[in-house]
Amino acid sequence: MSSLRYSGISSVSLNLLILAATLLVSPTLSTSRHASLHHPHAIDTGFRVPLRRVDSGKTFTKFELLRRAMGREKQRIEQLQAMVVSASDHHANDFESPIHAGEGEFLMELSIGTPPVSFSAILDTGSDLVWTQCLPCKRCFPQTTQIFDSEKSSSFTYLPCSSELCSALPSSSCDDGQSCQYTYLYGDYSSTKGVMGVETFTFDNVSVPKIGFGCGFVNDGSGFDQGAGLVGLGRGDLSLISQLNVTKFSYCLASFDSNKPGMLQIGSLGKELTMEPLNKATPLIKNPSSPTFYYLSLQGITVGHTRLNIEKSNFQIQEDGTGGMIIDTGTTITYLPRNAYYLVKNAFVSQMKLPVDKSPYGKVFDLCFILPTSNGTSSIDIEVPRMVFHFEGVDLELPEKNYFVADTSGVACLAMGSSNGISIFGNFQQQDLLVVHDLVKETVGFVPTKCDQASDNKYH
Repeated sequence: MSSLRYSGISSVSLNLLILAATLLVSPTLSTSRHASLHHPHAIDTGFRVPLRRVDSGKTFTKFELLRRAMGREKQRIEQLQAMVVSASDHHANDFESPIHAGEGEFLMELSIGTPPVSFSAILDTGSDLVWTQCLPCKRCFPQTTQIFDSEKSSSFTYLPCSSELCSALPSSSCDDGQSCQYTYLYGDYSSTKGVMGVETFTFDNVSVPKIGFGCGFVNDGSGFDQGAGLVGLGRGDLSLISQLNVTKFSYCLASFDSNKPGMLQIGSLGKELTMEPLNKATPLIKNPSSPTFYYLSLQGITVGHTRLNIEKSNFQIQEDGTGGMIIDTGTTITYLPRNAYYLVKNAFVSQMKLPVDKSPYGKVFDLCFILPTSNGTSSIDIEVPRMVFHFEGVDLELPEKNYFVADTSGVACLAMGSSNGISIFGNFQQQDLLVVHDLVKETVGFVPTKCDQASDNKYH
């Protein structure tokens, strides 16, 4: 059992985590990387970009911030589950525009064009397309930075219809016979529509030419107004990762109570974001029905000292493409199939030995406990059972801050939920972990790290 300190006066020192994203999935994309799609100037040395939460700097308690994030992702989860089912449906109408999930939780700073124009973009490991709002904006959502004007950039060119990147789009057209035009519809009725271009992108102090991206002229909805576009880091051909042809990328998401940002590292800089060795890694699994996502092989879960009696089939990809577990930066908490989740829930109920809360918190959190009080004492230590995720080759034991959150109102809640089949390893569970994607070995590794130190000079 590990100790969780609750303060009845100030916010509890529990580290929460929120990451950014929007989902872009299409059953028409291929996981194979075509040589002609590889970037002509592949990144050799790599670069780093700070990551900040969309609610960073706002005056909310940690508990409130988590509730806000979970409220934003409700429709995202529903769409994610619907998209996976749709991707496995061989009778789907090929002429319908695919619908993707929207919204995101983490932002990265970058620049586009020559001279460079700076903007913030939603980061998403669960999607592929890179896009931003562009002039002339026929319909755009508000953004705090300058909207990109391709006519003022000396390095901008249109992506031709003959390009394989254009062919990789799930929905595109070439009405003028020259430039590749795209449309994306999102599950919350947000959308982006425009023309595909090729441009120089600058990350930190590294400029990379000839990145294919969407130049959005008609952008509707509230799903993206945290930033001015989106950067997809998924496994498909359109993603920044695939276009740069890098062999590795990693991210480190700072604790929720940290005032410093986390960090994204693409490529190799000679030094990792931590000095700790990466001793073990778990294989990345491919799902032909949903090729954008990074699937993991979860084999079991331990609560306290008991490995729960969960059938492995609960976490496996089924023949029709449903099921499996993805690791996602755009989903806040971890979701498990109902049968598996209820075993986890019941284990915590039996081991916590605290009364279960029946208040309105249950509208957001499925399981909360009433914290004890003692003669007005402002702080109380409660024991929280340990939690271990048993991935193939890796037993990942989480600190209690990565799965429990307490509030000054006197409740502590389990930051997990149930889903209709698919499992998602969310960003709350990934806080203060260096998550390393090795795209050659096709593995993901986890290293416990103080992620807010990733922005310190000693890592440069």
